[in-house]
Amino acid sequence: MSWFFIDESITEGDRRQGPYSLDEIFAFVESGKITDNTLVWKSGEANWKPWKETAEAKDSADRDELLKNTIDLLLKQSQDKKHYAGFFVRLVAYIVDNLAVSVFCGIAFLIASKTGYLDLATLTEMAQAFLDDPTSAEALNNLMEAPGMWDFMLICTILQTAYFVFFTGKFSATPGKMLFRLRIESAQGEKLNWGLALVRYLASIFTQFTLMLYGLGYIIVCIDPKRRALHDWIARTRVVYKE
Repeated sequence: MSWFFIDESITEGDRRQGPYSLDEIFAFVESGKITDNTLVWKSGEANWKPWKETAEAKDSADRDELLKNTIDLLLKQSQDKKHYAGFFVRLVAYIVDNLAVSVFCGIAFLIASKTGYLDLATLTEMAQAFLDDPTSAEALNNLMEAPGMWDFMLICTILQTAYFVFFTGKFSATPGKMLFRLRIESAQGEKLNWGLALVRYLASIFTQFTLMLYGLGYIIVCIDPKRRALHDWIARTRVVYKE
């Protein structure tokens, strides 16, 4: 099939150029010699028309757009590729965080005992009785019913909640996770806000109950492609390594 086009750079004489093959026409388009408004004609056509109105130009534009979108998608996927934190590194980070919370609770315990709010001698005696016979319901009840014990446990619960929610909402990582260069982010890769940080913490409490079911809420980290625990699924979060 032969193609012709009007060369507008020619000011005198016949401005019609051709015949050319379609590949040659595309080469002229690539070089800029043929623009969208350049008149072209191919054998079998009744009239001349601007290049942009030809079926070949439209097909080429569609292919270029598809190629561009494909490249953009591949680049985005490459940029968004995450290195997800696995089960064991998260476990160690969690242990570090709970040791830190224990320090705060220990300080609160010392303050409570120094002020006389908790009877250290009585608690020590009851704790020893429970340790001597951990299966004794009476020993456990005596320990839990000790004066100020429930208030102390409430304080520890508040300290633990404040610890995890504050660091997650403020820094997107607890100190334990910071130690291993981990960060918590939303499913969209964004920083967690305070509301989502609280939701994730509350969901983690639910995950802890799965320890009665062989820890399924945690074990799914080992098989999930994005290494999400149950509370990550609920809160739609994920734990990744910092780039």
